[in-house]
Amino acid sequence: MGLKHAKLSASSSHRWLYCAGSVKAEEGYPNGTSAAAMEGTAAHELGDLCLTGGGFCSNYLGKLLPETQAEVTQEMADNVQTYVDFVKSFGGQQEYEVRLDFSEWVPEGFGTSDAVALVGDHLHVIDLKYGKGVKVDAFENTQALLYALGAYDIYSTLQNIERVSLHIVQPRLDNIDTWTIDTLTLLKWGEWVVQRAQAALSENAPRTPSLHTCQWCAAKAQCPALKSETERVILSGFDDCDELQPPQKLNDSELRAALESKKLILSWLDAVEDLVVSRLSDGEPFAGFKLVEGRSSRNWAKNSETALLEKFGESMTVESFISPAQAEKLLGKAHLAALNEYIVKSNGKPTLALESDKRKAIQASANDFDNIE
Repeated sequence: MGLKHAKLSASSSHRWLYCAGSVKAEEGYPNGTSAAAMEGTAAHELGDLCLTGGGFCSNYLGKLLPETQAEVTQEMADNVQTYVDFVKSFGGQQEYEVRLDFSEWVPEGFGTSDAVALVGDHLHVIDLKYGKGVKVDAFENTQALLYALGAYDIYSTLQNIERVSLHIVQPRLDNIDTWTIDTLTLLKWGEWVVQRAQAALSENAPRTPSLHTCQWCAAKAQCPALKSETERVILSGFDDCDELQPPQKLNDSELRAALESKKLILSWLDAVEDLVVSRLSDGEPFAGFKLVEGRSSRNWAKNSETALLEKFGESMTVESFISPAQAEKLLGKAHLAALNEYIVKSNGKPTLALESDKRKAIQASANDFDNIE
């Protein structure tokens, strides 16, 4: 709390390391917050309280956390306890909410690691991710790697460190992921970071659009480089064709380029739409577009259930089992093993993925796609 914001922050490193121009591009855009971000801050506070003060997360159930003033729910207590137990399992010398300085590699670079554990010559950097929208991997995680450099800078003066493990704990997605590297590899990566940081701080740093770098970029709706990349992909099938003889169909290479850029293009279009909607909502005109009322939905009026039951009886209700996901949320993680005995998991419908995706390839027939909308 109260720390200044680092220009080249660890949390945005996945962007500025690979798109140097994003730093200058985002200047002037507000640093907004969200309900999900505030919820994550509260989860981190609860984890720190339990790690530093001892006890269980359930001890805070129904109470307001002192700093964020968020109420601890059963879901939060169960999920954060998973993180607390994981950290404690390492033993060794541990520190929590550790301010780390990696300015040797990144000018004015600093950040706060959720937990660091030194066990012999093995350094562990542990990051709690409370979100459930996007699964986060430990492999080549740039934020964790920068924290590892900062932790190494401190702890290498106390102990010869041979290995460093990055741990991502994302309990709401049942995701605990670990990646271990030797110290030499970490420091070699640090040399590359020095070069990328210099590029990001240069006046005319180039922009390099990609799904990974653009996903959370505040400037993407108005980014000329992203617009150009979108146009390049869409028009690539017409690059070499005769003006009077357009191609009859795209070849496999062109189809692949379109598929690989689909999420990036859709992400950019969504950002453009959000920007225009925001301007119109603020009363600012935008030529060619206006806000209109969307499709309405019908719901029962407040406190009407009793009257409806009196008039129409039990025909107004439907009795059914709750879903497995609802049961897990209702009963908590302590009952997962008992619930799993009664759960069957059907195979998902075949879906396209990049070859780099970690999931195993399957053999699918045309019939598998019959019901896909």
